[in-house]
Amino acid sequence: MATPSEKLAQSLEVLHGLQEKGIVAIRSSDLSRVHRERLTKHGFLREVMKGWYIPSRPDGTEGESTAWYASFWDFCASYLEERFSDEWCLSPEQSVAIHSGSRTVPRQLAVRTPKGGNKPTELLHDTSIIDIRTALPEDADRTVVERLRVYTLPAALVACSPGFFAANATDARAALSSIRDASDVLRVLLEGGHSTVAGRLAGAFRNIGRERIADEIIKTMKAADYNVREADPFEGPGFALPARAVSPYVNRARIMWEDMRGPIIDAFPKAPGKPNDVKAYLEAIEENYVTDAYHSLSIEGYRVSPDLIERVRSGDWNPELDEKDREHRDALAARGYWQAYQAVRGSVERVLGNENPGTVTDEDHGNWYRELFAPSVTAGLVKPADLAGYRNGQVFIRRSMHVPPQAEAVRDLMPALFELLEGEEHPAVRVVLGHFVFVYIHPYMDGNGRMGRFLMNTMLAAGGYPWTVVPVQKRAEYMAALEQASVSQNIVPFAVFLGDLVESTMAGKAEAAIPAQ
Repeated sequence: MATPSEKLAQSLEVLHGLQEKGIVAIRSSDLSRVHRERLTKHGFLREVMKGWYIPSRPDGTEGESTAWYASFWDFCASYLEERFSDEWCLSPEQSVAIHSGSRTVPRQLAVRTPKGGNKPTELLHDTSIIDIRTALPEDADRTVVERLRVYTLPAALVACSPGFFAANATDARAALSSIRDASDVLRVLLEGGHSTVAGRLAGAFRNIGRERIADEIIKTMKAADYNVREADPFEGPGFALPARAVSPYVNRARIMWEDMRGPIIDAFPKAPGKPNDVKAYLEAIEENYVTDAYHSLSIEGYRVSPDLIERVRSGDWNPELDEKDREHRDALAARGYWQAYQAVRGSVERVLGNENPGTVTDEDHGNWYRELFAPSVTAGLVKPADLAGYRNGQVFIRRSMHVPPQAEAVRDLMPALFELLEGEEHPAVRVVLGHFVFVYIHPYMDGNGRMGRFLMNTMLAAGGYPWTVVPVQKRAEYMAALEQASVSQNIVPFAVFLGDLVESTMAGKAEAAIPAQ
């Protein structure tokens, strides 16, 4: 007779078989009742709604949302296919977001379908789907993006509500920048007789510097005997985006950068300027190491103490000890942090020598990352190939509704980030957006938070600000501010949070004390 462990293993094998087929949204019919109940009992399966489940982690805490946010888009695609076959399409506004490179989980996903019930279907963690009963766009105006049925980009831009452009400026501008020629948009405008929309889109294209497309829309619509009045749907001044073919992810980063600069400058303390005594500045960084390592590693969930950090720094630790022991993993992380900290200190020295901080971090950040994980590679806990460079798979941020860009986009985004840093003249903008955009991209499978804080402190040095520690006691506030910036495009809480820490550090206040052990 099989033991309980053997029975659970059998159920896990069945679940693994479903996952190998790429199935994320699991229906009751996909598993026998025995397997389903066993997997649910042990935390490997979680019910989303009656008859529908997703895989989950048994070690997740109460209210843990990561598994759901990671599964959201695949789950919705499967659920909608099962319910409506191919007779559904995401709303024009959500379609624009998808085309612009955003995979942020919405509170409510709006779906159009002739079979809709005009009622929301409640999902996990205060999310829902609302199926709106309405006719679908023509076949020529629909497409499929990663299993999601959406409007084509030109059709979506035409069908969007007037207020969408101001309320979702980053999505709208990034999507508009992907249009290379007026012809596709004009087809939809002319076939539908959309003279008012033509004026709105002409104004929107002119807002991002696409004068030729704007003029073409106006001239063609007038030639077809439509009266068109151009109107910019965005609030505030526009700015030109590159006309050459650029990833929508890159344009999204540039748009965020431009939109967020002003609020950061208003919220952040004035830069002191390069220190006169570079040696004293570097010595202060060394003196700050234990405090910084304790808080930065603790934010990432490692259990470290000043004693462990000192033993690791001095080499008084034994990597041959039980490799399954939690303290061993923590020690490896601490050793990697020490090695990376020294590499970052070298980068800071370059910056203080008047080298461009964007260029320095572009050239050096790969070395920071390799040093951060080298001890874990030596111990066999991390594969050597993981040090090769940026991630090759999708990554999710714990408890965040922000879904980082796909691996392919990272290759375009990282050079764009360093280009923005190289060209940025304001020290505070480099500090806040250097950190934020780095973790928004999440270029590595692990270590992104630590790398982002290293980048932040290198930018702080470039402005003459002191090395600043993010205290683990403020982790919740720190993560909430990053979430606001990532999901709602509101950088103010993050700029204020970092600015307050920097001011306290400059004033000599102990924001980042180490608790008594």
